[in-house]
Amino acid sequence: MDEQKMPRRPRRSTEEQPKNESLVYGKNPVTELLKSGSGVDTVLIAEGMAPAVAAYYTAMAKEAGATVKRVHPNKLRLMTGTESHQGVAAFASEIEYVTVEDLLNVAREKGEPPFLVLSDGIEDPHNLGAVMRSALLCGAHGIVIPKRGGASVTPTVIKSSAGAAERLPVARVANIGETIRRLKDQGVFVYCADMDGVPLRKNNLTGPIALVLGSEGSGVSQLVKKLCDGVVRLDMAAQGTGVDSFNVSVAAGIILYEIQSQRAAE
Repeated sequence: MDEQKMPRRPRRSTEEQPKNESLVYGKNPVTELLKSGSGVDTVLIAEGMAPAVAAYYTAMAKEAGATVKRVHPNKLRLMTGTESHQGVAAFASEIEYVTVEDLLNVAREKGEPPFLVLSDGIEDPHNLGAVMRSALLCGAHGIVIPKRGGASVTPTVIKSSAGAAERLPVARVANIGETIRRLKDQGVFVYCADMDGVPLRKNNLTGPIALVLGSEGSGVSQLVKKLCDGVVRLDMAAQGTGVDSFNVSVAAGIILYEIQSQRAAE
Protein backbone atom coordinates (compact mmCIF):
# COMPACT_ATOMS: atom_id res chain seq x y z
CA MET A 1 0.00 0.00 0.00
CA ASP A 2 1.27 3.45 -0.84
CA GLU A 3 2.55 5.14 2.33
CA GLN A 4 0.61 8.34 1.65
CA LYS A 5 -2.64 6.35 1.53
CA MET A 6 -2.05 4.45 4.74
CA PRO A 7 -4.35 5.60 7.56
CA ARG A 8 -2.78 7.65 10.29
CA ARG A 9 -3.44 6.74 13.89
CA PRO A 10 -4.22 9.50 16.39
CA ARG A 11 -1.48 10.93 18.55
CA ARG A 12 -0.83 14.11 20.45
CA SER A 13 2.81 14.88 19.83
CA THR A 14 6.03 13.63 18.31
CA GLU A 15 8.12 15.78 20.66
CA GLU A 16 10.61 14.08 22.97
CA GLN A 17 8.64 15.38 25.97
CA PRO A 18 4.82 15.23 26.09
CA LYS A 19 3.08 18.54 25.55
CA ASN A 20 0.96 19.93 28.35
CA GLU A 21 -2.33 19.13 26.59
CA SER A 22 -1.71 15.45 27.44
CA LEU A 23 -1.05 16.29 31.09
CA VAL A 24 -3.88 15.96 33.60
CA TYR A 25 -3.32 17.13 37.18
CA GLY A 26 -5.18 17.38 40.45
CA LYS A 27 -6.61 14.56 42.56
CA ASN A 28 -10.10 14.38 41.07
CA PRO A 29 -9.11 14.78 37.39
CA VAL A 30 -6.36 12.14 37.70
CA THR A 31 -8.72 9.79 39.54
CA GLU A 32 -11.34 10.15 36.81
CA LEU A 33 -8.77 9.61 34.07
CA LEU A 34 -7.49 6.43 35.71
CA LYS A 35 -11.02 5.10 36.21
CA SER A 36 -12.17 5.98 32.71
CA GLY A 37 -10.32 3.15 30.99
CA SER A 38 -8.55 5.60 28.68
CA GLY A 39 -4.86 4.98 28.13
CA VAL A 40 -2.53 6.43 30.76
CA ASP A 41 1.23 6.16 30.30
CA THR A 42 2.69 7.73 33.46
CA VAL A 43 1.41 8.91 36.83
CA LEU A 44 3.57 11.41 38.73
CA ILE A 45 3.23 11.50 42.51
CA ALA A 46 4.85 14.20 44.61
CA GLU A 47 7.43 13.20 47.18
CA GLY A 48 6.03 13.91 50.62
CA MET A 49 2.44 13.00 49.72
CA ALA A 50 0.67 11.22 52.55
CA PRO A 51 1.54 7.48 52.30
CA ALA A 52 -2.09 6.34 52.20
CA VAL A 53 -2.93 8.77 49.41
CA ALA A 54 0.21 7.87 47.46
CA ALA A 55 -0.65 4.18 47.83
CA TYR A 56 -4.15 4.86 46.50
CA TYR A 57 -2.88 6.48 43.31
CA THR A 58 -0.11 3.91 42.92
CA ALA A 59 -2.64 1.07 43.05
CA MET A 60 -4.94 2.75 40.53
CA ALA A 61 -2.03 3.52 38.23
CA LYS A 62 -0.83 -0.08 38.25
CA GLU A 63 -4.35 -1.30 37.54
CA ALA A 64 -4.46 1.05 34.55
CA GLY A 65 -1.08 -0.22 33.32
CA ALA A 66 0.66 3.11 33.93
CA THR A 67 4.20 3.72 35.14
CA VAL A 68 4.46 5.46 38.53
CA LYS A 69 7.16 8.03 39.24
CA ARG A 70 7.82 9.93 42.48
CA VAL A 71 8.94 13.49 41.76
CA HIS A 72 9.77 16.64 43.71
CA PRO A 73 6.74 18.92 44.19
CA ASN A 74 8.62 21.71 42.44
CA LYS A 75 8.85 19.58 39.31
CA LEU A 76 5.08 19.18 39.31
CA ARG A 77 4.72 22.95 39.72
CA LEU A 78 6.95 23.56 36.73
CA MET A 79 5.20 20.95 34.60
CA THR A 80 1.66 22.06 35.42
CA GLY A 81 2.35 25.78 35.71
CA THR A 82 0.48 26.01 38.99
CA GLU A 83 0.81 25.41 42.73
CA SER A 84 -2.62 23.75 42.69
CA HIS A 85 -1.53 20.40 41.27
CA GLN A 86 -2.42 18.67 44.58
CA GLY A 87 0.62 16.44 44.34
CA VAL A 88 -0.46 14.24 41.44
CA ALA A 89 -0.46 14.39 37.65
CA ALA A 90 -0.81 11.94 34.78
CA PHE A 91 0.16 11.81 31.12
CA ALA A 92 -2.63 10.48 28.94
CA SER A 93 -1.54 7.96 26.31
CA GLU A 94 -0.08 9.30 23.08
CA ILE A 95 -2.14 6.89 20.97
CA GLU A 96 -5.44 5.07 21.11
CA TYR A 97 -4.86 1.42 21.95
CA VAL A 98 -6.96 -1.28 20.31
CA THR A 99 -7.85 -4.88 21.17
CA VAL A 100 -6.19 -8.09 20.00
CA GLU A 101 -9.39 -8.88 18.11
CA ASP A 102 -9.01 -5.57 16.28
CA LEU A 103 -5.57 -6.69 15.11
CA LEU A 104 -6.98 -9.98 13.83
CA ASN A 105 -9.72 -8.05 12.03
CA VAL A 106 -7.07 -5.99 10.23
CA ALA A 107 -5.69 -9.24 8.79
CA ARG A 108 -9.18 -10.49 7.86
CA GLU A 109 -10.00 -7.25 6.06
CA LYS A 110 -6.82 -7.58 4.01
CA GLY A 111 -7.51 -11.23 3.26
CA GLU A 112 -4.19 -12.25 4.82
CA PRO A 113 -3.22 -14.75 7.52
CA PRO A 114 -2.56 -12.89 10.79
CA PHE A 115 0.98 -11.68 11.43
CA LEU A 116 1.46 -10.19 14.91
CA VAL A 117 4.35 -9.17 17.14
CA LEU A 118 4.15 -9.56 20.93
CA SER A 119 6.38 -7.80 23.44
CA ASP A 120 7.10 -9.86 26.54
CA GLY A 121 8.54 -6.95 28.49
CA ILE A 122 10.65 -4.83 26.11
CA GLU A 123 11.64 -2.01 28.45
CA ASP A 124 13.70 0.43 26.38
CA PRO A 125 11.39 2.82 24.47
CA HIS A 126 13.97 3.17 21.69
CA ASN A 127 13.96 -0.60 21.19
CA LEU A 128 10.17 -0.75 21.18
CA GLY A 129 10.03 2.05 18.61
CA ALA A 130 12.57 0.28 16.40
CA VAL A 131 10.62 -3.00 16.67
CA MET A 132 7.42 -1.19 15.63
CA ARG A 133 9.22 0.29 12.63
CA SER A 134 10.44 -3.13 11.47
CA ALA A 135 7.05 -4.71 12.15
CA LEU A 136 5.25 -2.18 9.98
CA LEU A 137 7.76 -2.44 7.12
CA CYS A 138 7.66 -6.26 7.21
CA GLY A 139 3.89 -6.39 6.94
CA ALA A 140 2.79 -7.14 10.51
CA HIS A 141 -0.85 -6.38 11.24
CA GLY A 142 -0.14 -5.05 14.73
CA ILE A 143 1.83 -5.31 17.93
CA VAL A 144 0.77 -6.41 21.41
CA ILE A 145 2.38 -4.92 24.52
CA PRO A 146 1.77 -5.62 28.21
CA LYS A 147 0.03 -3.15 30.51
CA ARG A 148 2.70 -3.84 33.11
CA GLY A 149 6.35 -4.80 32.87
CA GLY A 150 7.28 -3.10 29.63
CA ALA A 151 7.40 0.17 27.71
CA SER A 152 4.16 1.77 26.59
CA VAL A 153 3.88 3.98 23.53
CA THR A 154 5.46 7.19 24.80
CA PRO A 155 6.72 10.17 22.76
CA THR A 156 10.17 8.55 22.74
CA VAL A 157 8.71 5.38 21.23
CA ILE A 158 6.84 7.40 18.62
CA LYS A 159 9.98 9.27 17.65
CA SER A 160 12.10 6.10 17.55
CA SER A 161 9.53 4.37 15.35
CA ALA A 162 10.00 7.00 12.62
CA GLY A 163 6.25 7.29 12.16
CA ALA A 164 5.38 3.59 12.44
CA ALA A 165 3.56 4.18 15.73
CA GLU A 166 1.06 6.32 13.81
CA ARG A 167 0.21 3.48 11.43
CA LEU A 168 0.73 0.17 13.24
CA PRO A 169 -2.19 -0.76 15.52
CA VAL A 170 -1.14 -1.44 19.12
CA ALA A 171 -3.06 -3.60 21.60
CA ARG A 172 -2.22 -3.40 25.30
CA VAL A 173 -3.13 -6.47 27.35
CA ALA A 174 -3.08 -7.48 31.00
CA ASN A 175 -1.47 -10.87 30.40
CA ILE A 176 0.77 -11.86 27.48
CA GLY A 177 0.46 -15.56 28.35
CA GLU A 178 -3.34 -15.47 28.18
CA THR A 179 -3.11 -13.58 24.88
CA ILE A 180 -0.92 -16.35 23.47
CA ARG A 181 -3.49 -18.95 24.53
CA ARG A 182 -6.25 -16.97 22.79
CA LEU A 183 -4.23 -16.62 19.61
CA LYS A 184 -3.46 -20.35 19.52
CA ASP A 185 -7.17 -21.11 19.97
CA GLN A 186 -7.77 -19.07 16.81
CA GLY A 187 -5.21 -20.99 14.79
CA VAL A 188 -2.25 -18.63 15.13
CA PHE A 189 1.13 -20.39 15.41
CA VAL A 190 3.21 -18.60 18.07
CA TYR A 191 7.00 -18.47 17.96
CA CYS A 192 9.37 -16.82 20.40
CA ALA A 193 12.98 -15.77 19.90
CA ASP A 194 15.53 -17.35 22.22
CA MET A 195 19.12 -18.59 22.10
CA ASP A 196 18.23 -22.29 22.50
CA GLY A 197 15.79 -22.42 19.60
CA VAL A 198 15.87 -23.84 16.09
CA PRO A 199 17.96 -21.85 13.57
CA LEU A 200 15.73 -19.22 11.99
CA ARG A 201 15.68 -20.46 8.39
CA LYS A 202 14.89 -24.04 9.39
CA ASN A 203 11.44 -22.92 10.54
CA ASN A 204 8.31 -22.67 8.40
CA LEU A 205 7.22 -19.12 9.15
CA THR A 206 4.25 -18.94 6.80
CA GLY A 207 0.55 -18.92 7.65
CA PRO A 208 -1.03 -17.32 10.73
CA ILE A 209 1.91 -16.36 12.93
CA ALA A 210 2.87 -14.36 16.00
CA LEU A 211 6.41 -13.58 17.13
CA VAL A 212 7.17 -13.04 20.83
CA LEU A 213 10.17 -10.88 21.73
CA GLY A 214 11.52 -10.84 25.29
CA SER A 215 13.00 -8.13 27.48
CA GLU A 216 16.51 -6.78 26.99
CA GLY A 217 17.84 -8.35 30.20
CA SER A 218 16.16 -11.71 30.70
CA GLY A 219 14.61 -12.44 27.32
CA VAL A 220 11.32 -14.30 27.01
CA SER A 221 9.94 -15.48 30.36
CA GLN A 222 9.90 -19.23 30.96
CA LEU A 223 6.11 -19.33 31.28
CA VAL A 224 5.63 -17.55 27.97
CA LYS A 225 8.27 -19.72 26.30
CA LYS A 226 6.46 -22.90 27.38
CA LEU A 227 3.24 -21.60 25.83
CA CYS A 228 4.85 -20.97 22.44
CA ASP A 229 4.60 -23.49 19.60
CA GLY A 230 8.19 -22.99 18.53
CA VAL A 231 11.43 -21.22 19.41
CA VAL A 232 13.71 -19.60 16.82
CA ARG A 233 17.30 -18.54 17.22
CA LEU A 234 19.79 -16.44 15.28
CA ASP A 235 23.14 -18.09 14.69
CA MET A 236 26.21 -15.92 15.26
CA ALA A 237 29.63 -15.98 13.64
CA ALA A 238 31.56 -14.32 16.48
CA GLN A 239 31.75 -17.07 19.08
CA GLY A 240 33.61 -16.69 22.39
CA THR A 241 33.77 -12.91 22.24
CA GLY A 242 31.60 -12.22 25.28
CA VAL A 243 28.97 -10.69 23.00
CA ASP A 244 26.43 -13.48 23.09
CA SER A 245 23.23 -12.01 21.67
CA PHE A 246 21.73 -9.48 19.30
CA ASN A 247 19.99 -6.36 20.55
CA VAL A 248 16.27 -7.13 20.70
CA SER A 249 15.35 -4.59 18.02
CA VAL A 250 18.09 -5.91 15.70
CA ALA A 251 16.97 -9.50 16.26
CA ALA A 252 13.38 -8.43 15.60
CA GLY A 253 14.34 -6.85 12.29
CA ILE A 254 16.14 -9.98 11.11
CA ILE A 255 13.38 -12.39 12.13
CA LEU A 256 10.53 -10.21 10.87
CA TYR A 257 12.23 -9.84 7.49
CA GLU A 258 12.58 -13.62 7.24
CA ILE A 259 8.87 -14.00 8.05
CA GLN A 260 8.02 -11.43 5.38
CA SER A 261 10.22 -13.23 2.83
CA GLN A 262 8.68 -16.64 3.50
CA ARG A 263 5.15 -15.27 3.40
CA ALA A 264 5.86 -13.49 0.11
CA ALA A 265 7.37 -16.63 -1.43
CA GLU A 266 4.33 -18.67 -0.45
